[in-house]
Amino acid sequence: METGFGADVAALAKVVARQRAEMERLRDLTASSAVLERAKGALMALTGRSAEAAHEELLARAEAGRRTLIEECWLTLGALEPPKSAAPDADPAGVPAPASPSRKPAPTAPGDLADVLADLGRALVRVGSPQELAGVLLRHLGPDAAADAVLLYQRLPDDGLELIGYAGIDAALAGRWHHMPEMNRLAPLECLRTGEPRWLENLAEDRRHYLLGDPPERWLSRAWLPVPGGDGSGVALGVLRAQEGPFEPRERQLLLGAARLCAGRLRAFDADRAGDADGVTPYVQTVLDALPGAAILLRPLRAASGAVEDYRIEAVSPEAVDVFGNTGREMLGRQILESYPTVAGEQLWHGYLTALTTGVPFESAPFAYQDVVDGVPVTATYSVRAAPLGDGLLVTWLRLDPVDRQEQRLWDVQRLGNLGWANWNLVTGETSWSAQTYAVLGLNAARGPVPLAELPALVAPQDAAPLRAAITGLVRHARPFDVPFRIDAPGGVRHLRIVAEAVTEPDGTPAEVHGFVQDLTAQRSAELALVESERAMLLQRGVLQAERALADRLQHALLPLPAGPVRLAGLRVEVAYLPGQSGIQVGGDWFSAVELSDSTALFVVGDVAGHGIGAVATMAQLRFTAKGMVGTGSSLTGALTRLNTLLLHSRDGRSTATMVLARYDPTTRVLTWAQAGHPPPLLVRGDTARFLTRPVGMLLGAGANPVFDSAEARLEPGDRLLLFTDGLVERPGEDVHTGFARLAETVRTKGGDSLDSLLASMLVDEHRDDVCVVDIRLPEE
Repeated sequence: METGFGADVAALAKVVARQRAEMERLRDLTASSAVLERAKGALMALTGRSAEAAHEELLARAEAGRRTLIEECWLTLGALEPPKSAAPDADPAGVPAPASPSRKPAPTAPGDLADVLADLGRALVRVGSPQELAGVLLRHLGPDAAADAVLLYQRLPDDGLELIGYAGIDAALAGRWHHMPEMNRLAPLECLRTGEPRWLENLAEDRRHYLLGDPPERWLSRAWLPVPGGDGSGVALGVLRAQEGPFEPRERQLLLGAARLCAGRLRAFDADRAGDADGVTPYVQTVLDALPGAAILLRPLRAASGAVEDYRIEAVSPEAVDVFGNTGREMLGRQILESYPTVAGEQLWHGYLTALTTGVPFESAPFAYQDVVDGVPVTATYSVRAAPLGDGLLVTWLRLDPVDRQEQRLWDVQRLGNLGWANWNLVTGETSWSAQTYAVLGLNAARGPVPLAELPALVAPQDAAPLRAAITGLVRHARPFDVPFRIDAPGGVRHLRIVAEAVTEPDGTPAEVHGFVQDLTAQRSAELALVESERAMLLQRGVLQAERALADRLQHALLPLPAGPVRLAGLRVEVAYLPGQSGIQVGGDWFSAVELSDSTALFVVGDVAGHGIGAVATMAQLRFTAKGMVGTGSSLTGALTRLNTLLLHSRDGRSTATMVLARYDPTTRVLTWAQAGHPPPLLVRGDTARFLTRPVGMLLGAGANPVFDSAEARLEPGDRLLLFTDGLVERPGEDVHTGFARLAETVRTKGGDSLDSLLASMLVDEHRDDVCVVDIRLPEE
């Protein structure tokens, strides 16, 4: 292998991991776009508005109701009905008018407080800076706490305050209030000193505690909450509301919970803020917000050796864009190898390192860089300049190609009208299309433009003849035409139109044809939006039900249950399996209890992560492979090692499972067992019940080099041993150790003397997960 090859592979693996996370974000964005299109289609069908008017209506309602656009779309799809009679407070569609901004919006069926905080917690996992954190907080607290702005202030050693993140206020106001000196009655400082929240709910009484005012009546009620920090310095979370009046109890609980959730993320940012010792980042961001062109502030990310592995984007101008289409502040917190992967190992990368090391600005020679704009490769010439700023780099991109203003205006018209121009020279045979034309027709720009005579071959067969006749009349007699037609696209049938006219020679002979192609799909398909949505939902329901039935049949075929207790190597063994009662997909819990050829008994209990056909298939693979390995002489730890390798090289490579392997020797009454991230067996002896001490063993499929150890336990006559999956002890909202204690107490007090009574005592409510139990007893005789 060449020197450094392994390091390059590791760097590429990190880039792939980050890009996979970006793919998940884009999938979420796609799902949100689908909801928006469905809501627009509903309004268009009921009110006769255009697509643009429907979109503007949704935006207006969301703003008036202080909701996000996606929330307003769900409300529209769930509550919109055809008009029956116009009410005084209804719009022409019969939909009640949105609440006035001057009063608190009516409740919009907010989710359970735990669900809201759970959604916020999941969203906070992906934030990369305090600025992103403020934006996420505003999006999640706005609907349920009527929040209009969110501020994050860091307490300074001199008891002053520094703004480290904000949302809902403009950059100019944030820059003006970026740093606040110590003031006795400053609400954020008071909440940090006392450790108690400050609820400012009366403008007249609490005005002296107000921090921001432009004018003060802009936010009539405010809350300042200390974010738990543990070292006394802390961060204050400010929530500003345009509405007046007190915070309701539920709103207070939500804001306190949000402050607690922020603590962990802010601690993760501490090291990064410490690296920004000169405190220039907020000021640089304020400057870049007002600058044209592409500029970014980079902070180096170093390995333990001190080598620069990557750079994080700390500040960015509005016109900057990465390969995923993120622009401006959407790029904050991202890394260079994620946003511009082609930079790795190239001239720019080495230039960045040189500027960072020597302190001398680096300016690249002009170079060609190819972007893909709407599927069409576009090459432009750039130069890049990187200048040290603090311990980071300020990087600016300059496009050297002259951009014709008229060409840009033409491109804007095509984009806004969803149309593209085309030109055919009938004398020279030359054809030229704009980039948008390929997009409208659903063609790859690499194939080039299509001759005029071959256009009918692209359309639906029933529309080919009218288009062919129109082209013939244009070419022979210079008759202009405006012809609608349909094309079959991957996303379904699309409705288009083509408008063209001829430029003639002095004798009237057509010499050139120019025109445009326009996409009319949105206008033509609005009335079908609701019908198609219902049809898709019914189809998806049928697919899920079929998958459930197939997975259920597979599970019963692969995991047959004995009719009653069985005898294995002198032991009495009873097995129970109960599928989860919630959801529509079966799980991957399984067991094995067999007597081997050497008269020993093998017991296995496992749990594959996930549900559905994939989980059942993985369960079958592990079940039969484990029995085969141990039955042919493999040790328990060796079998677990091989099963881990099997999962890592499975089709998706992301399956995980837990497992307990136990082998009982009747001649010595010794049970040898090993585990992989699974709950330990419960040993019941007389009036005592204890869990066996787990040997070392990690989750299967979690790593390439796991370590597994085994342990031994000698069974005595009358002993009882329970092997089980976590569905037996888990309950929503409860710590798993509480479930372990409940199981031990149930068995010890004879409440679970039989397997049926044990299940009845442990599963008093609906169990969401599968439950699998192997009950092993050594008779007293």
